[in-house]
Parts: sequence; C-alpha cells; structure tokens
Amino acid sequence: MLKLNNIEVTYLNVIRVLHGVSLAVEDGAIIALLGANGAGKSTTLKAISGLLHIEEGEVTDGTIEWNNDRIDRKNAEYIGKLGIIQALEGRHVFEHLTTEENLLVGAHNRHSRGSVKTDLDMVYDYFPRLKELKRNTAGYLSGGEQQMLVIGRAMMARPKLMMLDEPSLGLAPLLVEEIYNIIKRFNTESKTSVLLVEQNVRIALSIANYGYVMENGRIVLDGSADFLKNNEDVKEFYMGLSTVGTKKSYRDVKHYKRRKRWL
Repeated sequence: MLKLNNIEVTYLNVIRVLHGVSLAVEDGAIIALLGANGAGKSTTLKAISGLLHIEEGEVTDGTIEWNNDRIDRKNAEYIGKLGIIQALEGRHVFEHLTTEENLLVGAHNRHSRGSVKTDLDMVYDYFPRLKELKRNTAGYLSGGEQQMLVIGRAMMARPKLMMLDEPSLGLAPLLVEEIYNIIKRFNTESKTSVLLVEQNVRIALSIANYGYVMENGRIVLDGSADFLKNNEDVKEFYMGLSTVGTKKSYRDVKHYKRRKRWL
C-alpha cells in the first residue's frame, strides 16, 4: 500500500534530516517506527502526509508511493483525500470548539450525514469518555482526553492509513494501555492500516506486526515485532534492559554506540 524508497528530506535547502529511508506499510498492518527523540520519525510522517512545506522542508531524493502512484510531489490536501490521515504529535485540538465539533471536523470532506452519524457513534463506542464530554470545550479537556479526541478525529476521516505520532507521550501507563488497545481494536475491526511513531518501544511492539528502528535519520534495524522485542540491542538501548534483564540507568542507555551488525 505505502512504500518509501530511499527518501531524503532537507530543511531550508541546507539541513538534511533523512538519509535514504525505505519502509513499507502493507494493507491492514500496524507498523511501528521506533527510535529516540530527534531520530527523524516525525519528519518521516510529515514527508508522507505532505506537511513538510509548513516547516520549509522537502523530499529531495527518493520516492513515496501509495498503491504504486507517486505522492511525494503532491500537496497535503490531495494526500488527505487519498485516505492518508496523520494525527500530529502534541494533541492539537481546536480549543475553542466542543469535543463533538472537533470530531466532526475530521469528517469535513464527507457529504453523507448518515455515515458521519454512524462513525460518530463508532468513535463514542471506542471512547465513551468523549461521549460524556461531547458538549465540553476541547481546550479544557485533560491531556489524556485530548489524545483520545485527536485519535477519534482521525477515525472520523475514514482513513485507509492512519498515522499516529507519539500517542503515549505524557500519559499515565494505564491510559496508554487503554488507548493502544483501542488502536488495535480499530485496526482489526476496520482493516485500517496504522503507521505508529513511538519512543515507548514496549507498548508499540505489543500491537505492531512489524517495526523499523530509526537513528540519526536512517533505518538501522527492522523486523517482525517478535524479532525486535527479543533483540538484545533493542532491549538494552530502547527498553533500558541489559542482557540479564536488569534495568539500565539512563546514563548508561543514552550514551550507547550503534553496534556494527546494525549497519
């Protein structure tokens, strides 16, 4: 469905952020894009969704294909109409609108009121808390409630590919688990593909089929979720566990050097 072929991204015609990134998202799959802060994960999503120009970035080499059609030269509106929907990092809601008005914004390209009502009920089924808050002003919701709202708004667009950028960021562990269970359920029930950017490797791999590890703008490791969960480098450097299962200190983890077999 989606293929990135050796893409490079440059900002301001000077700063190269992605260096030959290749990955694929198959129909109906959940793919995790993993790595530390600043690795290039969010830039990768923006390259796909056509949002790079907002930050004066562009794809300067390689291609991005959707169902074998090249989209890296298309604008964000065109890409969104294809069904590629990105939920940005940082829980961006329309603060002055109500919860339900925010959800309806996600369906702005749709014309059938009946299907919009059906999908609104679907979102409320996934997120009962949003139904309770549907008349509340979105700017006054908690961080977790706003994250639910952002994901629900993406669902309202009937995405073929839903891209989520750090959905666990700043949330309590129990809420993170709840949201990830909902993402998995939505993927299973709607057959929607999901490309998931996360620093929380453990929770991402708990629902993903396949994953890519990114470092300094490059893919340095990829494989099935089971392979990555059991890989010693991933466990040590991204889950903070040593080979004997003891917790590493942050100082130990953050200064690692990439192992040669990853190259």
